[in-house]
Formats: sequence, C-alpha cells, structure tokens
Amino acid sequence: MKAIAVFPGQSGTVHLADLKKPSVNDVPNGRGVLVRILKVGVDGTDKEINAAEYGTAPDGHEFLVIGHEGFGQVEAVGPNVTEFKPGDYVVATVRRPGSSLYDKIGTYDMTTDNEYFERGISRLHGFLTEYYADDPEYIVKIPQGLKDVAVLLEPMTVVQKGIVQAYEIQRRLKVWRPRTAAVMGAGTIGLLATLVLRLRGIQVDTFARSPKPSRNAELIESLGAHYHATQQLPFLECAKECGPYDIIFEATGNSAVVFDAMQGLAKNGVLVLASVTGGDKTIEVPADRINLDFVLGNKVMVGTVNANREYFESGVRDMAQAQAEYPGWLPQLLTNPVQGLENFAELFNQLTGDRSAIKVYCEVAEAIAESQPVLETVTAA
Repeated sequence: MKAIAVFPGQSGTVHLADLKKPSVNDVPNGRGVLVRILKVGVDGTDKEINAAEYGTAPDGHEFLVIGHEGFGQVEAVGPNVTEFKPGDYVVATVRRPGSSLYDKIGTYDMTTDNEYFERGISRLHGFLTEYYADDPEYIVKIPQGLKDVAVLLEPMTVVQKGIVQAYEIQRRLKVWRPRTAAVMGAGTIGLLATLVLRLRGIQVDTFARSPKPSRNAELIESLGAHYHATQQLPFLECAKECGPYDIIFEATGNSAVVFDAMQGLAKNGVLVLASVTGGDKTIEVPADRINLDFVLGNKVMVGTVNANREYFESGVRDMAQAQAEYPGWLPQLLTNPVQGLENFAELFNQLTGDRSAIKVYCEVAEAIAESQPVLETVTAA
C-alpha cells in the first residue's frame, strides 16, 4: 500500500513509499483493529522531520512514514474486540508505551525513557498511508456528528492537556477560578486554545502578529474573544490595560514570546507552553524581575505536547460541545485539503507555502457509507 515517508536524518526526502498492508492478526491476543485511513492532518512537526531536525525510523526500516493527525474508519476487528465494530469512525493516539513507571500506568506521554515511541515521529510508522492496525487501547471512537472535523482531534489534545493540567496544578489553591486568559498565537493550536477557554466561560484575549481584517481574527471574535495585533500594539503594552491573566497559553513557535508572557501573568497564574522550538535564539530579558514575580506571585509554567488517551477523550467532548455552541466553527479550520497520497509534493507545498492556511490535510479515502458492506469480525490466525 502507498505511504508518504522520509529518510530520517536526510533533509528534503519526502517521497511515496510502499508498505505492506497490515492485518488484525498483527496485534496479539485477537485484539487487532484494522482501520482504513480517511484524512490526515499535517503540521510543523512533519515539516521539521522532513528537514531532518528529528525523527527516527522503526527498527528494520530505512524510512519513516510520517503523519500523526489521523482519522479513519474501522474495516475489521479481531475476535476479542468488543469496543469497536466495522464502520465506526476512530482516531488513534500517537504516543505508545515504553518501559518507565509512567508508561506502565497509562501516562506514556510523561515517559522518562530517553527513547520513546510515537507514530509518525519516533520508531513507529505514522498515518499518512492507507491502513493501520492497532490495539483498542490506543483508539478512540468518534461520534457521527464529528466525522467531518475529527482530523482536528490530535492538535486539540495538545490544548486539552495544557488546560487540564493547569487546573490540576492549581488544585493546590483549593478555590482557583480563572476568569481571564491570553492566547499567544492564532494558528491551529491558538485557535483551538481560544475555543476551549471560551467553552469554560473564560474571557480570552488572543494575540497574533497580523492586523485585522483576517480570517483568523474573525474566527476568534466569533467566539466572543478579543483579537489583538501585536504589530500594532505589543503584548506587554496591551497586558497593562487588559491583564494580568490567570492563564496564558503560548502557541506562537517563537521562544522570545515566552518571556513576554511570563511578565503578563497574574499572581497564582499558569503559563502553558505549547511551542516546540529547535533553534538557538538568544535574547535579553529582565531576569531578576521575572524571577521575583514568579516566586512572590506563586506562578507556574508548564509545557504540553503529546497526549495520552484521557486528553483524546476530553477533546471529543469539547469538540461536541463546540459543534453545539458554535455550529460551523470547527469546519472553517480545515482550509487546505489535498487529494490523495500520491500528491505528497502538493501537500508539503501547501504546508510550507500558504501562510494563510490554518489546517492542511490529506484526503486519503472516502468513508464507506452505512449502506455499503464492510468486513466482519475476523478469526485470529
């Protein structure tokens, strides 16, 4: 079967590869689920892997199939699978367990292992292919009402993890009720963070470079949040009037913004960092004042990246609530579809060349309609 892959460590090697089609029998104990992939989102991670910044092929392979934002439909299940049936819509989690204590208790996104296993990123093939087989433990069912937007679930989990953990951390305060938030960045993660915070009734100011009018600004303001262009008014100046903020969610990809955000945080506030930065940028900051304010103000800074099953499930709930409260909002994030795996060059052109894109994604296949036949449960070999 076809797959979009790279040779890790070699820049610009994205290509169409050939991969053996998996089977439910590839998963032990009759617990296999065979999923036909329908859509796969791509993001900066895929671009950086193709640029040889990181990425590791699975054992026995020279190439790595990329793509970690998958959405598909169950085609067959093993004899001991009760959680799914053929025809169900699903999204698979990305990280898989290693050997640390955290891996063994289901929080494999918090592993302390130096080597980790992540589909489409590290030591496991990703979802930019036609099929995958996996254990139900790592597959989340998608309601029919979310099938058109479910390719957004994986980036949604990054937001879910950051915001859920902000609340978990501040349980130490007994009565922490955040009322104001700032979101730094208005890309896919920033837009989803604005959405999730608004679903919790929090007043949100979202900051991005570009002035209005813009599609992203309109999306933010349609949620009842406020959009601020930092080209016109820098964050710290705006924060003096609008802040300080109980939560700041940083999603710009610019490490320098983190230090501005630290200065706009309220006492007892939480700064959530979602940017993965691999450069060597150096800046000057008022280090003594930032440190003092954090110490005396009981402030917290925490990172969020890959997520475990808990955050995929909470993401489904928030996406369903968003469809009810803000109907038609989530589909507007799906801006750049590319048809077929064979058009991988166009997929990467859209990812790297269209600065107005929110979510670039590959339409791998069409769903099987309910009236069409699907494979039944199979017997283990």
